[in-house]
Amino acid sequence: MRRRDFVKGIAGSAIGWPLAASAQQRDQMRRIGVLMTRKADDPEGQKQLGALRQGLLELGWSEDKTLHIETRWTIADAAEALRFAQELIGLKSEVLVAQGTPSLVAARQVTSTIPIVFVSVADPVGQGFVPSLARPGGNITGFSAEEAGIGGKWLELLKELAPRVMRIAVIYNPETAPYGPMFFPVMQTAALRLAVALLISPVHTGADVERVIVESGREPGCGLIVVPDNFMSAQRQQIIALAAMHRVPAMYPLRFFVPDGGLIAYGFDRVDMFHRAAEYVNRILGGASPLGLPVQQPTKFELAINLKTAKALGLSVPSSMLLSADEVIE
Repeated sequence: MRRRDFVKGIAGSAIGWPLAASAQQRDQMRRIGVLMTRKADDPEGQKQLGALRQGLLELGWSEDKTLHIETRWTIADAAEALRFAQELIGLKSEVLVAQGTPSLVAARQVTSTIPIVFVSVADPVGQGFVPSLARPGGNITGFSAEEAGIGGKWLELLKELAPRVMRIAVIYNPETAPYGPMFFPVMQTAALRLAVALLISPVHTGADVERVIVESGREPGCGLIVVPDNFMSAQRQQIIALAAMHRVPAMYPLRFFVPDGGLIAYGFDRVDMFHRAAEYVNRILGGASPLGLPVQQPTKFELAINLKTAKALGLSVPSSMLLSADEVIE
């Protein structure tokens, strides 16, 4: 196993910023609300929340002594997300942390004044949450998720690992991942270069997911790419099991699909992003305005491979891929 960080330049880096809130006199309990677009028992969601807590602890906050964190969990239910966002406002939250697009949509609906720090939201400019990354404006800033270019990387890695793949189904949920189409132009370009046919397959339910994977399994040389969003994360056990049953090589967008049996994953480290988000919460509690905090982009990407799954599919993992992997499941 070997770790490697893929670092990209970002405008307005937070490195070296003064830690305003940690220096101030904290003589009263401060409150933040966290709206997670995940199931409460999701281990990855708990890791992400834990990283936020750890980041705040490192910045001098003591939970239930100087800081109270109220958390709500929801997934694929816009009405529930809105209700929970209203609850967090009613609990006098001074900052809202919104994980994922559905949570940010709900948080934005309930307040235009309380600062919102979003985490893991794809294409925040294209979705209309902020006018620009450098100058987010309003009461919203945070940490964006994937960029369009990663779509080409997904194809390249899947084709390298499974060279016999000639047709790839791409599944995404238009309701929970309205940003999904931003990946498609780059993916189409990569597909032409790699001589692969691309089939864009919108899904809305678990039954839709099953249908696409079953149909893919009937076609020789068919692979699968899963576009990242919280719906897909919640469905990951079903997706992984179906891909194995129908012998479909699949590329996943997040590392935590691989320990559960997924073949290969490439995406940014969301746990790291929550840890970084603690600094924005800290600065806002210290008096900073979201207006002056540029939206940050991913800085840490992960490649994970499951050798057991590869063997079951009759695939040989190239040594170069093993060397560059951050995590290899034996």
